[in-house]
Amino acid sequence: MDLFEKCRSYHQADELKEKNIYPYFHRLESRQNTEVTMEGERRIMLGSNNYLGLTADEEIIHASIEALKKYGTGCSGSRFLNGTLDMHLELEKELADFLQQEDCVTFGTGFQSNLGIISAIVGRDDVMLCDRENHASIYDGCQLSPGTVRRYKHSDMADLEKKLQAIPKECGCLIITDGVFSMSGDIAKLPEITALAEKYGARVMVDDAHGLGVIGEGGRGTASYFGLEDKVDIYMGTFSKSLASLGGFMAGRHYVADYIRHNSRPFIFSASIPPANCAAALASLRRLRAHPELPEHLRELAGYAREGFTARGVKIRKSDAGVPTPIIPLYTGTVENTLRKDKALFQAGVYVNPVLPPATPASECLLRTSYMATHTKPILDEAMDIIAKVLNSENN
Repeated sequence: MDLFEKCRSYHQADELKEKNIYPYFHRLESRQNTEVTMEGERRIMLGSNNYLGLTADEEIIHASIEALKKYGTGCSGSRFLNGTLDMHLELEKELADFLQQEDCVTFGTGFQSNLGIISAIVGRDDVMLCDRENHASIYDGCQLSPGTVRRYKHSDMADLEKKLQAIPKECGCLIITDGVFSMSGDIAKLPEITALAEKYGARVMVDDAHGLGVIGEGGRGTASYFGLEDKVDIYMGTFSKSLASLGGFMAGRHYVADYIRHNSRPFIFSASIPPANCAAALASLRRLRAHPELPEHLRELAGYAREGFTARGVKIRKSDAGVPTPIIPLYTGTVENTLRKDKALFQAGVYVNPVLPPATPASECLLRTSYMATHTKPILDEAMDIIAKVLNSENN
């Protein structure tokens, strides 16, 4: 069989385009902000992970421009060789201090961070236990590792313990979980997870891509929210969300970070974060540290949106978290209904993200909405009025 046969026989995208409900690759023509110009029209942005709204902040942009002038456009090499800037080390030191950890290692992207951490730390005789709703980058990191991966039911601690009991004592074990789950906005049951890890001698890794800058003291994330900073062994995070840039990191004990620096192939063989991105992440981190009220305001707006949707008769998933996170899924059922609602919202001036299989079961598709600290209540009211009209209409 021809290797490219799978490409020739792939028609799903064309079929959606023929129905005029293809939802991807919309052309953005402005800064990533609360309101954007997309395909020539104003859209209210409810589909971004720019949680603190810093991608359009003039001070952050200025820091990025100044780094570009000083260091040039790129490092042309890996951190391991010629690509370590003084600014990379500065960012790692300040991140470790912010998260109250001994050390930190930065990667080119958040996706690459999970690949680099997991593949380096998990050996052939080790086992990884993953929440079923973990991010795809975690699962790809597990595939890159020579160890064994086993999934436990989402936030099901009885199932997690059952999996832990089945692991031979001579095997190392890493429990990996999102801190804030990217589709549902749920918060991991970290107290129970860390207690089970201690009981069975496992280690814990938290992907806090959607927790950093969102929950915890001053936006320190999920472990801080629960007061469990000393119980999490590996922190992973990204710069492409709250920190308004591109890149990722791991933080933890010095000897773990140093091992990853010298054994992670995705780290060793990838070019380092470009100067402009590094500067933007560093400036955003400093802004977060100087303004711990930003995550509080974000959570206030998330709560306002939840109340607003409920008041307008829009069905949302009730949060089981003790604090509102800025991710609110709107459940729309089938693939076709979800895409038609998404299209209607886009035409009415609101951008959201359709979430389809394999990310969800075929009958449980959703529209993912997310919020920024820079949204205003009038903008949210305008968006919620449009969403309520579209979702409550039988004609769309």
